[in-house]
Amino acid sequence: MSAPDAPDAPGAPGAPDAPDAPGATQFASPGAASRSGRARARKAECAPGRAVAPGMGNLDLAEAPVCQQHCEHADVIARVRARMAPDEDMAELAATFRLLGDRTRVRILEALAGDELCVCDLAAVVGHSQSAVSHQLRLLRAAKLVRVRRDGKNAFYSLDDDHVRHLFRQALDHVQESR
Repeated sequence: MSAPDAPDAPGAPGAPDAPDAPGATQFASPGAASRSGRARARKAECAPGRAVAPGMGNLDLAEAPVCQQHCEHADVIARVRARMAPDEDMAELAATFRLLGDRTRVRILEALAGDELCVCDLAAVVGHSQSAVSHQLRLLRAAKLVRVRRDGKNAFYSLDDDHVRHLFRQALDHVQESR
């Protein structure tokens, strides 16, 4: 048996798998430090209290507010499911939020939140060509976020209704208050 501070002993300072070694990972399960490199990598993904979130690196669930023991409350689940909107509505809502995921379209909505504007004015405000703005407006119009009013040869756009104005304003307020 080797001494606890021998360099070859797992957990010893300077040992390759010591928790304080550069690039080393601490695992929740006992004995994880003595596993081979490949087994350690698998264990990092599967260790209790650990998860790998795509694009987020390792997320320590022990620090996250999650259930430590699986439980389901059937009465609550049934009540929540009963009041949820139909899947078709959720699909449309998700499509709306995807549209709002583009900076140019959000800028167009911001401009239209204040005034009705023609395509020429919108292009100047957002700094894009009339063709590019017209394409974005077509998408926003199909989603019923904006509406068009023709006046001679010009097309004037405005937000479709107060729901869109409130949605935009509340989302912007939420972003600004978190700073």
